[in-house]
Amino acid sequence: MYILVINSGSSSIKYQLFKGDSDTPICKGLVERIGLDGSRAVHEVTLNGEDQKIIAERSIADHQEGMQVLAALLVREDIAVLADPAQITTVGHRVVHGGETLTATTSITEEVKDKIKALYSLAPLHNPGHIKGIEVSEQMFPQAIQVAVFDTAFHRTIPEKAFRYAIPEEFYTEDHLRVYGFHGISHQYVSAQASAYLNKPDAKLITIHLGNGCSMAAVDGGKCIDTSMGLTPLDGLIMGTRTGTIDPSILIWLMERKGYSLTEVSDLLNKKSGMLGLTGSSDMRDVGKLYNEGNHAAVTAYQMYAYRVKKFIGAYAAALNGLDAIIFTAGVGENDSFARELVCTDMDFFGIDIDKEKNATRAPGIRDLNIAGTKTKILVIPTNEELAIAQQCRELLDTQ
Repeated sequence: MYILVINSGSSSIKYQLFKGDSDTPICKGLVERIGLDGSRAVHEVTLNGEDQKIIAERSIADHQEGMQVLAALLVREDIAVLADPAQITTVGHRVVHGGETLTATTSITEEVKDKIKALYSLAPLHNPGHIKGIEVSEQMFPQAIQVAVFDTAFHRTIPEKAFRYAIPEEFYTEDHLRVYGFHGISHQYVSAQASAYLNKPDAKLITIHLGNGCSMAAVDGGKCIDTSMGLTPLDGLIMGTRTGTIDPSILIWLMERKGYSLTEVSDLLNKKSGMLGLTGSSDMRDVGKLYNEGNHAAVTAYQMYAYRVKKFIGAYAAALNGLDAIIFTAGVGENDSFARELVCTDMDFFGIDIDKEKNATRAPGIRDLNIAGTKTKILVIPTNEELAIAQQCRELLDTQ
């Protein structure tokens, strides 16, 4: 049994291939900067006891092309991990938005695909890419069971006082407008890892997922009680191309005064804002270079980015009525030491005090970055959404 896990982000596709019940992938990789300059595929595999990393730099216009690059690497003669694509028995797909009807891991049928498509307007950067990935996978691996694992599932425990919007009730009861939350697979995985690391099942945690998309969650004893994204992945933190929280009257102003259409407003908020709108780049590595060059826009953007995270830490510490640890994860959270430092500066009221030397030192696995003796742990925990998806695929298949 081989399980191929596909994790499509707004500008990337992460993947891992698992054999049998093993939690160790036989290969993994990342197709990154999709639709941006400098796109490439990084493929890692162990053959004959030797680790190999293959970097394929090429233009990758969209997620469909990215999936084709991925599939070719799995069977490329000199680094093949599969003799035949027919060996793949299951393909697990991360799907960002499941709405109120897709709330558990499920085998993908035409009906499930239709429901995912019906949610395009709620996740315009993601669900269309998921469908492309699913459809390409169905063509490439027709013998495999296609499975969807939903990012919204972990947030089902959020109480009504936190997931409702203060709008007339019929918009919730009839149209299901509410907070759904996203990155749930990641938040669930790293919060479980943190509880085990702290040896505290009832830990009060704030998980901070910072990538091209960014979100936070308040987790109490393994259950999510609040999260920063809302009806769609647009709300909350400043992101690569998304605004995060914004005064809704700005949207009215754009339509009344500037003549923006609904499509233009959506494109502006989802695809042209965030760090891209502030600095001209959606990639924090590019913004970091500009910051180090003294670029005013980049300096301001980094300060705004960190300030928004700090405000949510304060809010979630109040919601949790306590705080044992904050956890940084995902591409920026795990690798951008400067962003972590900015977030943790002047937070001593919450018992947050970062050790700058530890923070600047790269190391694998879970890292503890707080100064010894401080109240709140500062942890970096590499997320592994792909492993979590593989595990949920196995659980589903075991019940069928």
